[in-house]
Amino acid sequence: MVAKEVVVITLIVAILVAVAGAARTEGGPGLARRGSSSAPTHLHFYFHDKVSKPSPSAVRVVDPVDPSSRSFFGMVNIMDDALTEGPEPESKPMGRAQGMYMGSDQAKLGFLQAMNLVLTGGPYNGSVVTVLGRNCPLDDVREMPVIGGTGDFRFASGYAQARTHTLDIKTGDAVVEYNVYVMH
Repeated sequence: MVAKEVVVITLIVAILVAVAGAARTEGGPGLARRGSSSAPTHLHFYFHDKVSKPSPSAVRVVDPVDPSSRSFFGMVNIMDDALTEGPEPESKPMGRAQGMYMGSDQAKLGFLQAMNLVLTGGPYNGSVVTVLGRNCPLDDVREMPVIGGTGDFRFASGYAQARTHTLDIKTGDAVVEYNVYVMH
């Protein structure tokens, strides 16, 4: 079991290094950005992270080092969460948040989150915004950097702000409001 966890963590680190390196080379200084706007595009949606059964949208692939710890250090979850216009799950779909979050803080609940915001409706249908950063779910507001994108968001940079709308302590299910500001 330990060997499997080492392989999973090694693959995750390799993916994160590759994503960060690609983002750094695409938008480096001196590169002209075709279609670049002076004002950021504002995206607003709700993220539905369902870890409870039936039909979870996020699943744990590696357990925390110490299951009794409140920090969940060492835990890895893979997600394919719905993005909707409003906080209700039945709200108009806007896309999917696909990626992972892992317990990376030994002292408090703090995740390293890597996700693609895959937009499936509206004017940016088919485009993707990539976010990679620290997410402490119990903080009022979390800010994570936008490190890239595809389609209309090619060469993207910016930031995402997350605010927990609802959190069910018993199940771990959460609805999170996102405001994403993207330069592209």
